[in-house]
Amino acid sequence: MERRLLNEAERRAAQAELPGWELREGRLCRGFRFAGFVEAFGFMARVALVAERMNHHPDWSNVYDRVEIALTTHDLGGLSTWDVELARRIDQLAAG
Repeated sequence: MERRLLNEAERRAAQAELPGWELREGRLCRGFRFAGFVEAFGFMARVALVAERMNHHPDWSNVYDRVEIALTTHDLGGLSTWDVELARRIDQLAAG
């Protein structure tokens, strides 16, 4: 997959394609809620394995049953094709 910054039309298309994700301060963001800490942490572990394989790591936080994720491509200076791909994969993991 080509790794490049998204243009404005691609940003809008990504938002339409990825329900639940929103653009905030140039980052693609989404919150997830789980039954408890173990489920939230398990989700994070699954995402970590995917992110490591992609060598593209999210900014995220976890408080008990909640996981907040923000995606951006730091070395390119904004939202990229890799952020959209990682968001797709995260959604697949969340869907089970």
